[in-house]
Amino acid sequence: MRTDIERMAGPKEWIGLAVLALPTLLLSLDVTVLHLAVPHLSADLKPSSTQTLWIIDIYGFMIAGFLVTMGTLGDRIGRRRLLLAGAAAFGAASVLAAYSTSAEMLIAARTLLGVAGATIMPSTLSLISNMFRDPRQRGLAIGVWATMFSVGIALGPVVGGLLLENFWWGSVFLLGVPVMVILLAAAPFLLPEFRDPGAGRLDLPSVLLSLATLLPITFAIKELPVYGPRPLPLIALAAGLAAGAAFVRRQRRLAEPLLDLKLFGNRAFRGALLIMLISMSTLGAVYLFVTQYLQLVAGLPPMRAGLWLLAPAIGLIVTSMAAPLLARRIPAGHVLAGSLVLSAVGFALMTQVTAATPLLLLAAFFLLYAGSGPVTALSTDLVVGAAPPEKAGAASALGETSGELGLALGIAILGSVGTAAYRGAMTGSSALDDVPAAAADGVRESLATAVATADGLGAPLAGQVLGAAKEAFIGGLTTVAAAGAVLMAGAAVLAVITQRRP
Repeated sequence: MRTDIERMAGPKEWIGLAVLALPTLLLSLDVTVLHLAVPHLSADLKPSSTQTLWIIDIYGFMIAGFLVTMGTLGDRIGRRRLLLAGAAAFGAASVLAAYSTSAEMLIAARTLLGVAGATIMPSTLSLISNMFRDPRQRGLAIGVWATMFSVGIALGPVVGGLLLENFWWGSVFLLGVPVMVILLAAAPFLLPEFRDPGAGRLDLPSVLLSLATLLPITFAIKELPVYGPRPLPLIALAAGLAAGAAFVRRQRRLAEPLLDLKLFGNRAFRGALLIMLISMSTLGAVYLFVTQYLQLVAGLPPMRAGLWLLAPAIGLIVTSMAAPLLARRIPAGHVLAGSLVLSAVGFALMTQVTAATPLLLLAAFFLLYAGSGPVTALSTDLVVGAAPPEKAGAASALGETSGELGLALGIAILGSVGTAAYRGAMTGSSALDDVPAAAADGVRESLATAVATADGLGAPLAGQVLGAAKEAFIGGLTTVAAAGAVLMAGAAVLAVITQRRP
């Protein structure tokens, strides 16, 4: 009885959780506010189209590439120490990004932000795993941690809109500075230090091989669906896969590997990683289409579109918090499967959306978001809980990497499927018969280009082009939704199979 009492977290741990929640909220907030800031920074810095893509994508590249390394490094040098170093670097890089005077400078700052972010994400989660040893408390704490991502997603469009209406584009990056100052001031007093006492030295060749695996593969995932089978992404994919094979061989030979491959021997661990990958891939793709629908089809300004997204985000927050409590009474695998089914229903409902039914879109998005909350919280808990405490950093890094790769895959593959559906519908559309050839080519590219092109056309023709473009876009949206429904239903079956109690 005494051992159980000693393992229970007290007030200090719960206050420490609040400190750890702040950078988690910030990281998700940063993703949403950047998309709003792109038009503003583009007008100021005048980046090329390629530079604009790098400004957006380099952050995710760095996070995906460095998560495993940083998670394992935290196990060795101490998770609090790594968190504090990452927080200081993130704050400094935020200032650098805010006051960038060129596209190249902003890309460099975003690169540093990605590396720093890779130290923060696994450090917060692994510290939670060590601070809350009781499974019930740990599940609730991870639910709070996951909820902060939801809060950031909910607040991002609103906070970003307010900042951009009153300040310059760099203000969105300065959000990180006060958060990191609070973390640096409070962490030494509220967060204990944890490290793996049996860990050996960090194997530098393994670090280099992990980067040589994840960075090229992530690059190829993002490039191939957009530009097709060009030599550079194909070479990057082949190089990444070759480096990955060498990385696995080296880990199997080392007494103290960078990544303990024995973790994958746990069926629940493997299943939870795959479920996170599937869930994040569908959400990443559909979010882009939903935000475009609200602004380009429904005609809402960015601020109002952000307010429309608050209701689904609140559903996400509520279910993220409720899932760990529900899992105390019902097996976590059953809660996970039920949540995935709810998301699948939301995706299925979204296949019925038309240009005249924005409320139906909102209801569908609410359901799929409400279903995704427990998926994030419970899958993360299953991943971290399956690993021994001394390997919590590596386990949490794998979970985060799965989510990051899922986002990249979803946006790249499902996003390309939706775009292909749009272009296919517009290619044979009679609405473009009277449109000049150069303008028609732009209309076929995307709905955003079609809206911009229509502004220069006469009233009857503009309405005709916009009507056809909106219908084509909705065809792409419903195609992505149908794929999401199938993937989420498959993930629900996977949850039942892999999360069964022995």
